[in-house]
Amino acid sequence: MIAGKRERVASVLGARPLRALPTWSGVLVLNYHRVGDASSGDGDRSLWSATADGFDAQLRHLARHADVIGPPDLGEALGSRRGRHVMLTFDDGYRDNHAIAYPLLRAHGLRATFFLATGFLDRPHAAWWDELAWMARHATTPPSDPEAATRTLTDRYKALPSEEAERFLDRVAEETGAGRRPAALAEREWMTWDMVRELRDGGMWLGGHTVSHPVLSSLDPSAQEREIGGCADRMAAELGEPMAWFSYPVGHRTAFTADTKRLLAARAVRAAFSFYGGHQPAGRWDPLDVPRVNVSPRCDARMLAAMLAFPQVLAGASA
Repeated sequence: MIAGKRERVASVLGARPLRALPTWSGVLVLNYHRVGDASSGDGDRSLWSATADGFDAQLRHLARHADVIGPPDLGEALGSRRGRHVMLTFDDGYRDNHAIAYPLLRAHGLRATFFLATGFLDRPHAAWWDELAWMARHATTPPSDPEAATRTLTDRYKALPSEEAERFLDRVAEETGAGRRPAALAEREWMTWDMVRELRDGGMWLGGHTVSHPVLSSLDPSAQEREIGGCADRMAAELGEPMAWFSYPVGHRTAFTADTKRLLAARAVRAAFSFYGGHQPAGRWDPLDVPRVNVSPRCDARMLAAMLAFPQVLAGASA
């Protein structure tokens, strides 16, 4: 429904300059995961948000028609000012964020926030969603639609209690006949801490995304603290600064709890970002539940223009 509305608005806008349209209040937070050629990897292809050329075109449009801000600017932007305030965020810490996204951001004079799952940087290994995609694609009898099979498997994983998650991966590995994804495939998949420091020194913002990317609501409070605190401690050790910003793994409304928010507040996290779609209106807002909209390869420049024109209507779960 949202995608259809977005296409109709994009068609109506046509060649009209965006500056001729009304401005709005609030902040639109766009979320990316990976940038580049999805066919070049063997993990979950739904994590690829844009090609390099597509991301370049989006940044060109944003540089001309939006006020791209960072997390320290949220409070001011959510005050009384009107405009087109947009935040750019990346989750997980994939190496293409540094190799492809970062140079393009620099070329357009824009800044983004990168949320890191520190365990992948410290010990490169396959993320559970990439393992499930790899196993679906390498099954003894491959499914007719590996991407749909991956979506089914990841949805099942997300709903599991934490203690069953690893057993589920072993079971899928056995039932598909694929085995577990070889660890060597992940060796160059994630950024290094030196790359992260380069992002910071180049003006990007950095935030936490837990240690191992669990669904936090599936953990008891002590385990949540280990994930949140462990991430904060590693970031402080490597970057020499506290973890002021955070994004929830998976990020839907049931992926975090009141305990999660309490633990973040205890760590002096200033803003935490969810992932179920939506535009953050001005006025009263919850700094520990700032909504973001997912950017997918369907989001070309026309679609982005439509969402920038009417984010209150068109910032659904996925753009």
